[in-house]
Amino acid sequence: MEISDIKNLRIAIIGGGYGGASAAKALQSIGAENVHVYEQAPALAQVGAGIGLRPPSVELFRKWGMFQAIEAVSSPSDHLEILTADGGHVLATEEWPFMHAYAQVNHNRMIHRGDFIDALLSVLKEGTVHLGHKLSGIEDNGTDATLTFENGNTVTADLVIGADGIRSTIRHQLFSQKEPVFSGEHAYRAVISIDDAHGLVTDDNPRFYMGQNGTIAYNLPLRHRGQLSYDITARSEDRSWAPEITTDYLVNLLEGFDERIIQVAKELDLSTVTSRSVFDIDPLDSWHTGCVALLGDAAHAMLHHQGQGANSAILDADGLAEALLQGSSVPEALALYQAHRKPLTDELQRVSRQGWHADVVGSAFPANA
Repeated sequence: MEISDIKNLRIAIIGGGYGGASAAKALQSIGAENVHVYEQAPALAQVGAGIGLRPPSVELFRKWGMFQAIEAVSSPSDHLEILTADGGHVLATEEWPFMHAYAQVNHNRMIHRGDFIDALLSVLKEGTVHLGHKLSGIEDNGTDATLTFENGNTVTADLVIGADGIRSTIRHQLFSQKEPVFSGEHAYRAVISIDDAHGLVTDDNPRFYMGQNGTIAYNLPLRHRGQLSYDITARSEDRSWAPEITTDYLVNLLEGFDERIIQVAKELDLSTVTSRSVFDIDPLDSWHTGCVALLGDAAHAMLHHQGQGANSAILDADGLAEALLQGSSVPEALALYQAHRKPLTDELQRVSRQGWHADVVGSAFPANA
């Protein structure tokens, strides 16, 4: 499409998380001026835990002119380490893929999810984000789509991007009514002070401790914050969205683990622990109509084991922007976007479902992950 056509497109993005905010930045970077993000929350709060931004994502931040904003709130990591539960044996140590694939070295950036979203929102044009807009319905009119929000507002846009997460309203109403798929696992996450980490943090590199019973302790350092993102993933048959846990339960899960990991669990303030059942979705047949497209978790929510959820959403955002530049119309661009991104994310969903297993770890990064 011509830059003048992109400039005048009415674009509505549903969801103000990292997928929606990345899409807004990518689109504004190619000249789109009428981009609006609609977020259901009445205010944006610092929530979540640590994530790793992979080198290809970091390269896009350079491309979008916002690397310094990310650099200021993150720490550089050069490798991932996988260990036995007790920490006595290293199963794999590998450099982050694509770290040296660009003109400048792009380390994996360890960042708090809240800081990441804040950094993204800080580089968007004023007036881009609209809070308190929970989507209640969408009508695809063919050449445009009309959005209805619970606050009574309606919006019609030439391009609608559904970045509204694993429980996407847009996906449910237009693409698939299949429910998210329970993985048989729970994730318990907390962000603690390095002073309370009992020496687990020695550098900026994540370490995964692998239990034989399927329990994994993920330790993601956030040294720029003086913190550690502490994550226990364990098998469970409880499908409730936010299961209740006790300290004794966590400690029992960690039998045989490094004593430092157990001690952290004993000292956790459970009111600061995010407890979630782990879900993903089955790959969809299609992500788009002529004027509506899905992005990020709404299109391909995947399990967290490979750390590809946020990174895939970021790459989706760039893929969508590039497709608009290449296609002659919105429908053609959306077809190009899906053709480029869907095979990649289908494979990442498959690999992420394999998870990690202490007895078969031979590489930190399976193919295509």
